[in-house]
Amino acid sequence: MNSNETMKPYVIGLDLGGTNSVFGIVDSRGEIKAQIAIKTQGYDKVEDYVNASIDALMIIIDQVGGLDKIKAMGIGAPNGNYYKGTIEFAPNLSWGHNGIVPLAELFSKKLNNIPVGLTNDANAAAIGEMTYGVARGLKNFIVITLGTGVGSGIVINGQMVYGCDGFAGELGHTTMRPDGRLCGCGRKGCLEAYCSATGVARTAREFLEKTDEDSLLRALKSEDITSLDVSIAASKGDKLANKVYEFTGEMLGEACANFTVFSSPEAFIFFGGLTKSGDLLMKPLVKSYNEHVLKVFKDKAKFLISGLEGSSAAVLGASAIGWELSEK
Repeated sequence: MNSNETMKPYVIGLDLGGTNSVFGIVDSRGEIKAQIAIKTQGYDKVEDYVNASIDALMIIIDQVGGLDKIKAMGIGAPNGNYYKGTIEFAPNLSWGHNGIVPLAELFSKKLNNIPVGLTNDANAAAIGEMTYGVARGLKNFIVITLGTGVGSGIVINGQMVYGCDGFAGELGHTTMRPDGRLCGCGRKGCLEAYCSATGVARTAREFLEKTDEDSLLRALKSEDITSLDVSIAASKGDKLANKVYEFTGEMLGEACANFTVFSSPEAFIFFGGLTKSGDLLMKPLVKSYNEHVLKVFKDKAKFLISGLEGSSAAVLGASAIGWELSEK
């Protein structure tokens, strides 16, 4: 470790999700020394979001000895442009859906001009899994994040796929049903509109409207139903809730079979809140994948759930961007 690393032994990692923003102070061994979170939404302007973030960040920065100990910052964010440090037309962000937001620059200015790097949130999760999680040793895999939206991080031959503009890996906006649900991106029938946490809740509401079938979910206001409510009901044997997960898993399996044809991954790794439903999602997913995948790819891909707790994979992945940037 050189003297600069001794003086500045930490980087900041930010997992910027559609619901929560989780900040971590990370050392060179990948240990999260301090962590704090704020709500991502509820801000009219990005400047208000950044100011709220800095207020929270300073609490944990002080815990590790102040800003002089921070070497760089990495951010994982929806519609994040790795090359420019911007968030561009992110459909699920109230302050980021109408244009290009120079988020890396805004954070850098507030943090004494430390280097700040930014990448897509699912790419950050993939980097975290490759460095610290279930993807260690894998050279070809796809991470699929199942949260407020559906994101993906694609690794081929050991390298993150960014494409010509930094936006490669938007598999959540693959069209699954040409005349299907309207997605936040403006297109119809996107995978995200069905297989995100919000998509699961939407499916549950549709199923409740279309049938008179008994369900524990009928005790809730339709607009208040969440994917967690569906998961709890399904785990109690609720038939309608189980049908929701079968529908979701079947579509996700079909999508993975489609994704296999271009990169032949060793594994699909699922990350995010929806994975807590476990076999409710994974059993129909794997069954559907096996039904749809080309014979040449059969029985080659593993299906794994992230072993890193909560937002740790994305925070660690974002911090890896910070370490990479600080060494340039």
